[in-house]
Amino acid sequence: MDYEFKGSVGFIEDDTLMWNYRIMVPDAIADQFRDTDKRIICTINDSEVLHCALMPHGDGRFYIMTNNAFRKKYGIHKGDEVLVKLKKDTSKYGMYVPDFFEELCYQDPEGSEYFHQLTKGKQRSLLHIITKVKSEHKQLEKALVIFDFLKNMHGELDYKALNEAFKNNRFKN
Repeated sequence: MDYEFKGSVGFIEDDTLMWNYRIMVPDAIADQFRDTDKRIICTINDSEVLHCALMPHGDGRFYIMTNNAFRKKYGIHKGDEVLVKLKKDTSKYGMYVPDFFEELCYQDPEGSEYFHQLTKGKQRSLLHIITKVKSEHKQLEKALVIFDFLKNMHGELDYKALNEAFKNNRFKN
């Protein structure tokens, strides 16, 4: 089921937060997702589709976070009223996954096993790292480095070491 509401873009002054801009979700709509993992598909002002989560505010309310790149791309600022459309995300990972990923999992069962032993959140973080580059070729390179890293580390994920693996990857020109 799709839900729609108008909300205001708010800002939380907190240096510990990565994304300070948020849109509060009306309780009646947030209640529809309370018994789920809260992964949603969202569009703001009929923008691109965003895979995201309803985040707990701490007082029983929920919000959606927005990042700088998205706000700049669509000219959204603090205090703007926006049209938000939400629906439950029923995808396997709760986010966009490149077409090649399932084939990679099939071709590298050991890397796939280590990847799928990670928490859903860590899986999404790694998928985000893969998909944040536009070129499918570069995405595949990142995915291969991640699978090799997980195999070498026996499934232990250390982001600092993973960043070093990206810097030293065998695909560099």
